[in-house]
Amino acid sequence: MHDLYDYKRFAILYVDDEEKSLKYFSKAFEDQFRILTAANAQEGLKLLEQHKDEIGLLMTDQRMPGEKGVWLLEKARQLRPHIIRILATAFSDMDAAIAAVNTGAIYKYITKPWDPPQLENTLKRGLEFFLVQRERDTLLREKMSVLHNMMIADRIVSLGLLAAGLSHHIRNALVAVKTFLDLAPAKMAEENVDMNGLRNPDFWKEYYQNVQGQISKINNMLKDLWTASERPAFEFGDQVYLHQVVADTIQQHKESLSAKKLQVDNQIPDSLPRLNVDKLKFYRLFDLLLKDEIASLPDGSRITLRASLLNGAPDNQEIQVQVTDNGPGLPKEALRLVFDPFVVRSDSPMEYGIHLMACYFIVHHHGGRIDARSEGGVGTTFTLRLPLNPSQTIAPPQDEQDFLHKVLLNESIWEKLITTE
Repeated sequence: MHDLYDYKRFAILYVDDEEKSLKYFSKAFEDQFRILTAANAQEGLKLLEQHKDEIGLLMTDQRMPGEKGVWLLEKARQLRPHIIRILATAFSDMDAAIAAVNTGAIYKYITKPWDPPQLENTLKRGLEFFLVQRERDTLLREKMSVLHNMMIADRIVSLGLLAAGLSHHIRNALVAVKTFLDLAPAKMAEENVDMNGLRNPDFWKEYYQNVQGQISKINNMLKDLWTASERPAFEFGDQVYLHQVVADTIQQHKESLSAKKLQVDNQIPDSLPRLNVDKLKFYRLFDLLLKDEIASLPDGSRITLRASLLNGAPDNQEIQVQVTDNGPGLPKEALRLVFDPFVVRSDSPMEYGIHLMACYFIVHHHGGRIDARSEGGVGTTFTLRLPLNPSQTIAPPQDEQDFLHKVLLNESIWEKLITTE
């Protein structure tokens, strides 16, 4: 009967200070498994760090010069918790084996000298358990990705409808404000009202222009959110060079950047391949990103844009873009909500997150992803991953490692998810 599992897909690392034992282990099992060996715990840890994504099972002797086997097993658990860990002990080391089992540091222990057929069976069962865990986690991630994308889609539609509704009611309210502003100076002049010089035409002209600017700003913000939420409005029939898009956007904001003495360093190579995009909205993406930087950064700050082509299948290549500033950075809680349109920005109370939420939607609809990281006093970095051809790409979920980690530790949750149609 053929084996159902590929036992050479992941390596076995065997650690023992006895050279003969290492040679015998390799000779006995190299036909069935991929074997790595180390002569002590420190050397074993180095191999773990170098090949942590290739090793499925670690087997180590307990009694070795320097650090003992249980020390290495604990390090392996911290580095890669899913690696199967086996402790080889003599009868005199049984206390150490029992302690390792009780603390969850090992999958199993075996006594030396070991019996080759029995050990081969143990190694196979261990690798099978490792592979089953990986299959389970992969399946769960796929279901989580589907669920996450459904939640994103629902949120996009909801916010789009909300923006449309807000736009309607705010516009109605602003009509009354505009009418008042148009009539107020003439009415005050007619009634000869003098309120500390408010009859001054220059005062009303400046006040009127300021309010009109705020009205226009509100309308544009709502329009950005509403437009970005409309999936059918995206058509990827344009091809653009990222370097040129960024250069054009910088030029567009030249006056605003100069007013705050902000420096923008466009380090995006002009050799990157063209992107298939919805040109109008793609330009709007970088327009909004730069606007957010201008609004939030202190005078004299610096913005740097970099990009590189990520390795991938020819039909699924991506460009990674990083927009980094040297501003004061954002606290952890603010960073978590940075793409939420209904959270007031603490660094600029007049600015809301609608710009960044619109960026989030535009990137999402282009089949990409955007996230942000920040350290206090160091600055903020926005990272975008944009596929060259969005029409062939399904938008990946945002990073959800903490959430997935909690779910993976809860057997009942993942079982329900797997069995749910």
